[in-house]
Amino acid sequence: MAAPLMVSLLLLTFFHAASVLATANSDFDVRRHLSTVTRYHVAKEISDNSYVPSNVPDQCKPIHLNLVARHGTRAPTKKKMKLLDALGTRLEVLLENVKEKKSGALPAWLWGWKSPWTGKHKGGELISLGESELYELGIRVREKFPQLFHEDYHPDIYPIRATQVSRASASAVAFGMGLFSDRGNLGPGHHRAFAVISESRASDIMLRFHDCCQNYKAFRKSQEPSVDKLKEPILDEITKELVKHWGLNFTRQDVSSLWFLCKQEAALLNKTDQACSLFSPSEVGLLEWTDDLEVFIVKGYGNSLNYRMGVPLLGDVMQSMEQAIKAKEEGLVPGSYEMAKLRFAHAETLLPFSCLIGLFLDGRDFDKILREEPLQLPPKPPQTRIWHGSTVAPFAGNNMLGCGDSDFCPFEVFKCGIIANDTNKQAMANTRLVFSSQYEWNSERRAIEEQLLTIVGITTLVVPVFVIVLNSFLALLAVNFCSVLRNFHVENRKRG
Repeated sequence: MAAPLMVSLLLLTFFHAASVLATANSDFDVRRHLSTVTRYHVAKEISDNSYVPSNVPDQCKPIHLNLVARHGTRAPTKKKMKLLDALGTRLEVLLENVKEKKSGALPAWLWGWKSPWTGKHKGGELISLGESELYELGIRVREKFPQLFHEDYHPDIYPIRATQVSRASASAVAFGMGLFSDRGNLGPGHHRAFAVISESRASDIMLRFHDCCQNYKAFRKSQEPSVDKLKEPILDEITKELVKHWGLNFTRQDVSSLWFLCKQEAALLNKTDQACSLFSPSEVGLLEWTDDLEVFIVKGYGNSLNYRMGVPLLGDVMQSMEQAIKAKEEGLVPGSYEMAKLRFAHAETLLPFSCLIGLFLDGRDFDKILREEPLQLPPKPPQTRIWHGSTVAPFAGNNMLGCGDSDFCPFEVFKCGIIANDTNKQAMANTRLVFSSQYEWNSERRAIEEQLLTIVGITTLVVPVFVIVLNSFLALLAVNFCSVLRNFHVENRKRG
């Protein structure tokens, strides 16, 4: 009799090799409070400090790996570079008004400041730091799971998919270079060529569903005024304090631009002693919270539409896992079936997908999610909260699926959690309506859609890095897998 197949939550200790820059003479590190602009290695420092791995039985052997990852650290977009150029002009005006009474209290960097991106005509590309994040991640994955990557490369064994946006596809290439380094004959690094497949932006319901859904676009636009209204009191409060402290007539827009500059300097340039130094630690915490509110409302648990768009992606993840299990059960040799599926996309992909599977969620809120009810907003500092953009979707953030409090469990337990609740069947069916107005479904998508209609629930799963299907004789005994899973609480101490 074949051994039961298990799903393992192996939380990998992936460390980024970049240098660490902390704020001087303080335990407060601005780099940990940059919401979704946070660098990957910084987010990992936060989670790794609290994660205690469970013992995985020696009999467990990986047969398949699923990855859903965000692109690495990128440059500001063209729109944001214009904002920073405008900030430079604005600072000139503010400083001109105090020129005659120039004070040593004002930071020296303000005088004559110009955006580091002035003169650039394009933006949003993956930068070298982002390339390193994904390249080193690829190497760590191969080292952690050598038995999955000992086969010669073939696109049917190791399919790599990315969106058509260059920073996502470049991230896929960087990851692949690390994953398959020393496996070919190209150059001194012994690289080899590999394929990265992209779907058209107009029809990419797997990785760029937010661009395919007109209902979502309308919802997001409708939320802009209310999100701005929520931010205004905090921005006004901080603006008042900055004017008082620095003697410059800052406006709310100035503060918003300076906060954006702080995030870019800290994440991209490893600078925390310029724009970030204008804010106190408590002000940084409040500004991060306003960012997290926006992410929560328009990309997260604020509306079920946000995460229901991820149903096709979830269906693809489940299907690839089941196919690998079937191949193993039928005795197919490694290399004759798909051993890893690697996807590279955006925060707008990772955030909804994480919500769809119940990550970063208080157990008490799980029933609300099953009913597709919006959750309360993340509490304002100094209250603690689970929802932090810096850990939900940092640059190069990635997801691993697991089973409640366990690091591994039978695949049927995992699957039962995903399809657990019949009350969501109609909600899943309605996912079809979300996308169908945007383009015509071809026969392949219709087949996938019919399979997705059987996915009628979600579960509280523990946080992130990869899905690994394992073979082991150590099956967990459970009379009712679904009822057990529904009672699990999310423990976000387990971070990938």
